[in-house]
Amino acid sequence: MATLSDIGVAAAINILSACIFLIAFAFLRIQPVNDRVYFPKWYLKGLRGSPLHSGTIVNKFVNLDFRAYLKFLNWMPAALQMPEPELIEHAGLDSAVYLRIYLIGLKIFVPIAFIAFSVMVPVNWTNHTLERLDLTYSDLDKLSISNIPSGSQRFWTHLVMAYIFTFWTCYVLKREYEIIASMRLHFLASERRRPDQFTVLVKNVPPDPDESVSELVEHFFMVNHQDHYLTHQVVYNANRLTALVNEKKKKQNWLDYYQLKYTRNQSKRPTSKTGFLGLCGKTVDAIDFNSSEIERLSKEISDERMNIIGSTKYIMPAAFVSFRTRWAAAVCAQTQQARNPTLWLTEWAPEPRDVYWDNLAIPYVSLSIRRLIVAVAFFFLTFFFMIPIAFVQSLANIEGIEKALPFLKSLIETNAVKSFIQGFLPGIALKIFLIFLPSLLMQMSKFEGFCSISALERRSATRYYIFQFVNVFLGSIITGAAFNQLNNLLHQSANEIPKTIGVSIPMKATFFITYIMVDGWAGVAGEILRLKPLIFFHLKNFFLVKTEKDREEAMDPGSLGFNTGEPQIQLYFLLGLVYAVVSPILLPFIIVFFALAYVVYRHQIINVYNQEYESAAAFWPDVHGRIITALIVSQLLLMGLLSTKEASKSTPLLITLPILTIWFHIFCKGRFEPAFVRYPLQETVRKDTLERTKEPNFNLKEFLQNAYIHPVFKGEVDSEIDAASEDGDLEPSLVQTKRQSRFNTPLPSKRGSSPPLLSDFDATTQV
Repeated sequence: MATLSDIGVAAAINILSACIFLIAFAFLRIQPVNDRVYFPKWYLKGLRGSPLHSGTIVNKFVNLDFRAYLKFLNWMPAALQMPEPELIEHAGLDSAVYLRIYLIGLKIFVPIAFIAFSVMVPVNWTNHTLERLDLTYSDLDKLSISNIPSGSQRFWTHLVMAYIFTFWTCYVLKREYEIIASMRLHFLASERRRPDQFTVLVKNVPPDPDESVSELVEHFFMVNHQDHYLTHQVVYNANRLTALVNEKKKKQNWLDYYQLKYTRNQSKRPTSKTGFLGLCGKTVDAIDFNSSEIERLSKEISDERMNIIGSTKYIMPAAFVSFRTRWAAAVCAQTQQARNPTLWLTEWAPEPRDVYWDNLAIPYVSLSIRRLIVAVAFFFLTFFFMIPIAFVQSLANIEGIEKALPFLKSLIETNAVKSFIQGFLPGIALKIFLIFLPSLLMQMSKFEGFCSISALERRSATRYYIFQFVNVFLGSIITGAAFNQLNNLLHQSANEIPKTIGVSIPMKATFFITYIMVDGWAGVAGEILRLKPLIFFHLKNFFLVKTEKDREEAMDPGSLGFNTGEPQIQLYFLLGLVYAVVSPILLPFIIVFFALAYVVYRHQIINVYNQEYESAAAFWPDVHGRIITALIVSQLLLMGLLSTKEASKSTPLLITLPILTIWFHIFCKGRFEPAFVRYPLQETVRKDTLERTKEPNFNLKEFLQNAYIHPVFKGEVDSEIDAASEDGDLEPSLVQTKRQSRFNTPLPSKRGSSPPLLSDFDATTQV
C-alpha cells in the first residue's frame, strides 16, 4: 500500500513533469518557427501572418526579444480574457459548452472539498480503528471512513454530508442544464443560415420498379410536402472511389517528395522498394514508380466514376431532402412519413462538415446486425480486459514484482525505488494500457453505421466511459482490494471477508490519487506542449513543403476529441463524487485537474483546435446523464460500505437518495432535453419570418442544391452549377413522372428541381 511519502514522491514527479511541459511550451510557443504549430487556428481564419517573412535570418527562427521570455506565463491570463459570447463566435457552441464541463467540476467540488475538510476529515482522523485492526494501511487512510469503528454514531455525519453533497450537485446540474439549453436555443436562433437547418436525411426509401431512387424521392415529397419541398440529393456509394482518390493523393505526396529530393541532388535518382512500407520488395526508381502508380490510379478513378454514373446499383436508398423553410424541415424531421414506420425514415441532416460519408452507403437492413455484433464485441472487450488490468495491478506493487522478479528484490527495497513503484507505477501502467482503446472504440462505432462524425464521437465516448467505469474504477477497486488484503482474506472466516473488502475500498483512494496526477496533471500539461504535431510539422516542413499552400497543409490543428476528452472528465466526476464522503483526500487533486485543464483547453480552443463540425452542444444530455450516474454509484457504494460497518439504521435513509436522484434526472430530462433533440416550431417560424423580411430575394435553392453532394464529386458539381447559373438556367422545365402517383395525384415531377445528377456530367472529367 502506498504511504504518505510515496504519494509525495508521485506528486513531486508529476508536478515536475507538468512544470517541464509548461516551461517547454512557454519557450517553444514564442519562437517564430513554431508559430503555425501553436496558433494554427488564427492562420486558418486568415487573421495571423507568418513571422518568417520579415526580419533577419536569425529573427525568422529564434525570438531574440528577451522581454518575451520574462513573460513566459502570460498565455494563462490571455486564455481567460476572451468572454464566453466572443468565444462562441470564435470557436462555436460545442467548444464553449465543453469548457463549461470543467467549470461545473470546479463549481461542484470546491464547496464540497471545503465542507469535507472542515467536517469529515476531523471526524475520520480522530479515531484509531485502523491501528487496532490487522490491516495494511497508510497515513492517508486515517482520513477516510475506514478509520471509524463499526456501529459508531459518527456515521451520521457521513449520512448528512451525502445528502448535502447530493443536493448541491443536483442544484449545480439543474442550473447548468437550464443555462446550456438556453444557450443552445439562442445559438440556433442567432446562427447564420446553414444547409442542415433546411434539410432532412431520408433513409430506407422503398424500391420501385418504375422509378429510380431520385425520381421516387422527388415524387414522394412533391406529393406529401407539395408546398414546401425544394430539392434533394441522392446518396451514392462512392467508398471505393474515395479510397482510390485518397491513395492517389498519397502517391502524389511521395512523388513530390522524391522530385524535391532529386532537385536538391541531381547526381543520383532516388529509389524505393515496392513492398510493405517501402522496407522490402523490388528496388525501383522512386519517381518513375510513383508516376506510373498515379497514372494507373487516375485510370481506375475514371473507370470507377463511370461505373457510378452508369449503374443504379451505386445509388443507395437514401437522400438529403431540402425544404423552402426551417419550419417545413422541422415538421418532416419530427414526424412519421408513411403508414409503414420502417419506410421513409427521416431525421435531421447533419451539417455537411459533420456527415460521415462512408456509412451512408451501408444498407439500412444491415445496421441492426452490425449493432448486435458490436454490442457483443464490446461486452467481451470490457469484461475480458479485466484480466490484464488485474495482472498489471498485481505487478504494480512491491510484493507482486518481487514474486515475479526475485533477483530485483534488493534494488526494489531501496527507499527511492520503492516510493517510485508504489506512488507512480500503478497510474502510469494503467494509462499505458488504455492508450490504444479510444481508436479501437471509434472503429467499432464506425462499423456500427452512424452517419455523422458527432454521433460517432458520442457513441464512442459512451463506450469509453462504460469501459473506464467497469475496468478502471470497479476493476481497480476489486482487484486492488483483493491483492492488498490477500493475506487477511485467506486467514479470516467467511463472515469477516465482506467487512475487510468494505474497509479496503476507501483505502484504494491512494491508487486513484497517483492516477489523477499522472493522467490529469502531467497529461494535461503534455497536451498543451503538442509534441507530436510539433515534430510532424517540422518533418513535413523540411522534407515536403515547397509552397505556402504546402506549409498550410502541414499544420495539424486537430479537433477537440470529444470521444476521448469527455469520458476522461467523467472519470474524475465519478471519483470525486464517490470519494467525497468515503475519502475526501482525493478532492484537492481533482480540483487541481479541473482548474489546470480549464485553462489549458481554453487556450487550445482559442488558438489551436479547429472543430470539424458544430452540433450546438447536442452532447450535453449525455454529460448530464453520466454525472447523475456517478452520483447514484456514489450513493450505492456508501450504502454498501455502511452495511459492513454495522450502521444498518442509516440504510433506509440512504435508499431515499438514489430515488430522489433518479426523480431529479427524470425531471431534467423532461424539462430540458427536448431542446437538444427537437427544434421548436415557434423558433423556426420566427427565424424564417425574420430572414424573409431581411432578404426577400435570397435564392435558397441555389444555396442548398450543392450542399450535400459527396465530397469526391463536389469540385465538378460546383463548376457545373456555376455554368448553369451563368446561363440563367435556374428553373428547369417540368418533366412528367414515369408513372402515376400511388396516391392518384395529377402532380407532375419537377425532375429539374433536384441538383444535377452525376450522369449529367461529362464522364471523361478527371477526379
